[in-house]
Amino acid sequence: MKTDKISKKNWIVILVTGLAGQLCWHVENQWFNTFVYAKIAPDPDIISNMVIYSAITSVFATVFFGTLSDRAGKRKPSMVYGYFIWSITVILFGLTAYLRTRSVGMAATSAVIADCVMTFFGSMAHDAGFNPWSSDISNERNRGMLGAVIAVLPVIASIVGSLLFGNLIDKFDYTVFFIIIGVMMLGASIFTHFCLQDNPDIKPNRDPKGFWHQFISFFNFSQVREDRLLLWVLLIFSTYFIGFQMYFTHITNYLIYSCGYTAGLSGILLGVGLLLASPVTFFVSRYLNQGKFYTLMDITVVVSIIGLLVLQVPGKVAIVGGIFLIGSGYMCLFQTLMVMLKNLYPEETRGQSEGLRTLFYVMIPMCIGTPFGSYIIKTSGVPTVNEYGIEGFAASRNLFLYAAAWTVLTLIPIHFARKEAKKRK
Repeated sequence: MKTDKISKKNWIVILVTGLAGQLCWHVENQWFNTFVYAKIAPDPDIISNMVIYSAITSVFATVFFGTLSDRAGKRKPSMVYGYFIWSITVILFGLTAYLRTRSVGMAATSAVIADCVMTFFGSMAHDAGFNPWSSDISNERNRGMLGAVIAVLPVIASIVGSLLFGNLIDKFDYTVFFIIIGVMMLGASIFTHFCLQDNPDIKPNRDPKGFWHQFISFFNFSQVREDRLLLWVLLIFSTYFIGFQMYFTHITNYLIYSCGYTAGLSGILLGVGLLLASPVTFFVSRYLNQGKFYTLMDITVVVSIIGLLVLQVPGKVAIVGGIFLIGSGYMCLFQTLMVMLKNLYPEETRGQSEGLRTLFYVMIPMCIGTPFGSYIIKTSGVPTVNEYGIEGFAASRNLFLYAAAWTVLTLIPIHFARKEAKKRK
């Protein structure tokens, strides 16, 4: 039976498995992109294709495995087997570099396919497993702190990944690096098998018409049609993260190819900025427990915009300052929206409902924001050449200006979500 306190054992599982998953997502979102520039071609379209197709894969996988976990009333199988297969796919991704000797196109296509396979099992483990499990073991009165931890985990992953992974790549190159990450994910699978327990209060939710009917029912979007507040919360996710995806997948390459920093120094600059931003989430958690969502979101959007404008200023100090502000805004908004969604999801369909978050937080922003960012880079970016002499373009500072202009639009769905919440009161 749920209490207002999450057990110490569950906190350990949240920290270990959640951080392992976020470290792997960090590798995909940052170092896969630098790998493509360094080992295949400095072409933002390759990254854009990776992001778009993996985002579509993520939604399908989350709904598919989320439906399975709802029907079983268990999240553990998704996590154990998902983390295990995830570890293998990360190792295999690094092997796509060897296809470049035959054809750049073949290597690029293989990288996109490998990224999709990795995302499929990553979503099985994290989105359809970890996220609904963390909802199962919590309630509305303790999700402020849970939201803070879940929001800070990707930031810790970014800090560790930025400070450590860039130096590992400089020292060992990418293939060995991906093997190291794969072994880490294998450890997460073993840990989950022995340490994680499902909430015994969660009962199986089986559609009598069978799995596929239950799976397809997600695409009726009945939850969104019946709950306007849920719709506005999801639209806040999409609007903000379209702007975020314009620059996020390109920021490390911007530091390396446009600013001239090494992978290691680029990681340090990102890591320091995010490290300074991390404590902010714990400060706002008490306000989330009190339901003060909308003022926090207004503030975080403004902070994010200021951070993007600060990145217009050249120099390492401005980069760290801009990352600090962007990181603070991103974490607090993500934290707030995750708490709101956990409170709005029906208990019996939490696994499948994670597909809504994946659709609005992952697929829509990545399918719109990333290609838009790629177009900006190709039309007004900095010409560059990778280690094999292949020409291309890297982002210039104006990418952050476009992203700031878009991020202003987030205030619109926040306004309507606030109005809908007042109606309910």
